Amino acid sequence: MWKRFRTNIGAMIGVGILLAVILIALCAPLIYPHGPWQMVQRPFLPPMSVDGLPLGTDTLGRNVAAQLAYGAQVSLLVGLVSTIVALLIGVPLGAVAGFYGNWVDEGAMRFTEFFQTIPNFALAIVLVAIFEPSLASITLAIAIVSWPPVARLVRAEVMSVRKREFVDAARLAGLSRPKILMTQVLPNTVSPIIVMASLMVATAILLESSLSFLGLGDPNAMSWGYMIGAARTVIRTSWWLSFFPGIAIVLTVLALNLIGEGLNDALNPHLSRKGRA
Repeated sequence: MWKRFRTNIGAMIGVGILLAVILIALCAPLIYPHGPWQMVQRPFLPPMSVDGLPLGTDTLGRNVAAQLAYGAQVSLLVGLVSTIVALLIGVPLGAVAGFYGNWVDEGAMRFTEFFQTIPNFALAIVLVAIFEPSLASITLAIAIVSWPPVARLVRAEVMSVRKREFVDAARLAGLSRPKILMTQVLPNTVSPIIVMASLMVATAILLESSLSFLGLGDPNAMSWGYMIGAARTVIRTSWWLSFFPGIAIVLTVLALNLIGEGLNDALNPHLSRKGRA
């Protein structure tokens, strides 16, 4: 899989961008020990106008570069944790529904459809507004709106795999149904789950940025969405305040999508060849 993945130029570019973002996020406390909230110069300094401030200052004289670095921490943390929580909800539910079928499938899918009747962004806004805006509530809200597609994907994959010959052989060998599900069926559904997870991280970053832009982010955590939201009133006079965090969001989401596409081609080589043909 790695040999096929590394031949995908777009995927390797995505890996490079994502590693750079992760490195910046990890090194933020070392590069900017005073944090992103401290005033360092007069407000509205343009980029490269003062030594030590390559991206200038914001409306309160804070270092924009420091804000970007600490914002990377928030975006990656929310994206990764919310995706893990969504997988922990969606994978078991979809696996049980697809494997057992009948009334279990009907009940699980009706429960899933209940969450899909409400637009994801609207539901996330309602959930964050109900609870006090914090990284925990934002992460939980994004996870709640993200798990239904996972459940449907896993259900479809499990329904396909459970009809294979090796599953019938496991039944004849006397394995219990839960053990067949855990040891024979679920391992054969990992590939699409991995691909979907990479795309879910990108979607979660966009959702967190949108919530922060609307003022529903954690007031104690610097994020890219908060930076764009705080700069929207001065976008004509101080373009860099919204431009740099916007570019950071675009590059990170693009990198994750490129990685997801590369994983899809690497894990499903027959499908990728068919598509190119």
